[in-house]
Amino acid sequence: MHPARRRTHDEVKGVPMMNKATYLLILSAVFSCLLPNAHPTAGGEPVRIIFDTDMGSDCDDAGALAILHVYADRGLAEILGCIYSSGKVPYGAGVVEAINIYYGRPNIPVGAAHDDKVGDPVDKMGTEKLAKDTAAFGNRIVHNRDAEEMTALNRKLLVRQEDSSVVYLTVGHTKGFHDLLVSKPDHISPLSGHGLVRKKVKRWVAMGALGADNKEGHYRKEWNFHFNGSAPYTKYLVTNCPVPIVYIAAGTEVFTGRSLKTTEPGNIVRTVYRDWLWNVEKKTLDDQRPSWDLIAVYYAVEGLGEYLVGQEDGWLEFDVDKGARWIPGERKNPQTFVSLKPGTNKDLADYLNALLAAHIVTPIDPKGVFKEM
Repeated sequence: MHPARRRTHDEVKGVPMMNKATYLLILSAVFSCLLPNAHPTAGGEPVRIIFDTDMGSDCDDAGALAILHVYADRGLAEILGCIYSSGKVPYGAGVVEAINIYYGRPNIPVGAAHDDKVGDPVDKMGTEKLAKDTAAFGNRIVHNRDAEEMTALNRKLLVRQEDSSVVYLTVGHTKGFHDLLVSKPDHISPLSGHGLVRKKVKRWVAMGALGADNKEGHYRKEWNFHFNGSAPYTKYLVTNCPVPIVYIAAGTEVFTGRSLKTTEPGNIVRTVYRDWLWNVEKKTLDDQRPSWDLIAVYYAVEGLGEYLVGQEDGWLEFDVDKGARWIPGERKNPQTFVSLKPGTNKDLADYLNALLAAHIVTPIDPKGVFKEM
């Protein structure tokens, strides 16, 4: 039996088997009631997103993709494609596709790095185990090389879209967007990567630059922008990106994941959180995890909303050796630094937890018995 399908320490304790389905439905309803109305782009169109991830290093990548699917369920987002750009974990693309299949979108294109220049050297998520369990999750992609090469897919995705209509969202390292930007004209498009991005991308939303707006003006190094080989690619993008950049530097104090206890044991996102928390930190779903990547998705779809604040007067100075710092004042190019509005961490956590628990696919039989999937 797959680990996602056996009863574990994070499941509901003390609830009789005959009543478990009702209990889960009630909890799900409670979380769903926490969701205020969100709004798509002007004119009612969903936000068109390319989702670029380093799936494998942390569980919040899975949570981010999960809530992006929930936004898509509500007509607020359209997932054009997923890019796995951190090739050092060879099975990340397989988990991306497995999550897409679980949420009912098996045909979302998935591209991946076919090299290992960037990425976490440790597969903390256990992506190999998950990606190889095709019987449980139905994924066709297992190894990254089973997926289309990421730059080719990125170019194809952009060519098909209307001008200035795409949000390119990175919740991991920056090499995927970098390689798109420096790509040459080819059979897909006569435009260079710079030309394609300038023509088709509305903005680059990047989870990164955490702590760069510190009052002392010190440089800060953080995971996505600086480590695991990412720094030179980030430097190029910060300096040369031809569209507005939004840095999402929030999530450290916003803890999510507990709501996944209300979902079915076969939920791959629940499995990812459970296994990552236990394997890396010896914690459970009750302990939860910071919500960096989930907040990046939230911003990409909803904007600042009730929980975030943005600084537009300034620019990010990035040094490959020292790190990044936000320089307030005159703008060198359109850049926005987004952080958490003080005092909203608990409310935002509740909101994101509600999104995580919103997609319930477990069937309930007429007797009210919880069915193992």
